[in-house]
Amino acid sequence: MTWNPDVYLTFADQRTRPAADLLARVPAQHPENVIDLGCGPGNSTGLLAARWPKAQLEGLDSSAEMLAEAGKSGVAAEWVLADLARWTPKTPYDVIFSNATFQWVPDQAALFPKMMTFVKPGGVFAFQVPVNYDAPSHVLMRETANDPRWREKLKSMREIERGKADAYYGILKPHAASLDIWKTEYLQILEGEDAVYRWVSGTGLRPFVQALEGAEREAFIAAYKAKLNQAYPRRADGVTLFPFERLFVVAVKA
Repeated sequence: MTWNPDVYLTFADQRTRPAADLLARVPAQHPENVIDLGCGPGNSTGLLAARWPKAQLEGLDSSAEMLAEAGKSGVAAEWVLADLARWTPKTPYDVIFSNATFQWVPDQAALFPKMMTFVKPGGVFAFQVPVNYDAPSHVLMRETANDPRWREKLKSMREIERGKADAYYGILKPHAASLDIWKTEYLQILEGEDAVYRWVSGTGLRPFVQALEGAEREAFIAAYKAKLNQAYPRRADGVTLFPFERLFVVAVKA
């Protein structure tokens, strides 16, 4: 699957805000080395650089397109192309940070304890994931994908991992001196036509549209847009309201 940084950054401010809210709760004061997992075009990495300008900073992503954009950001970081599910660092970190990435990575019950081994004692593993899988935007995405016209081609599309606060507590508690877990629902105020479609087209929708081509893809998009516009009507003032819930975790290693 390929990613388009320009589409993703259409809502750069809204996508960066959860990263800022997560970072505000990270207790590290003067970390020596910090990594941003799933750094994308570098917007979240820039926040880390601003808070810890003396830290040795890395940004890791599986998308060469995203890293190329990150390289243009001016953020002083080493950009690493790697698959997070198979990644193993050479040395542990003071802070491992991740903004909206782990929802794409399966087997978190095994992955998160492994991540904690990559953190120095007293260091921090902090991440946030979207938990809007039962929102109309994602329910309608799956419903449209189940249409007989393209069901066979889309039946193997991977679902995002369903992050749950109590599950994350159980996975991480044996490895953590302290855990801070919370949820926030953001009311995104979106401008323009097909606003919710444009939001999801930069993230969760990409595997679906990339599996289709030509007229089939256009028909899928048209059907999905029609459902979205009914579920999220544009208001008289021209904006569309899009509630979006996210789950945050800050684990301090024992």
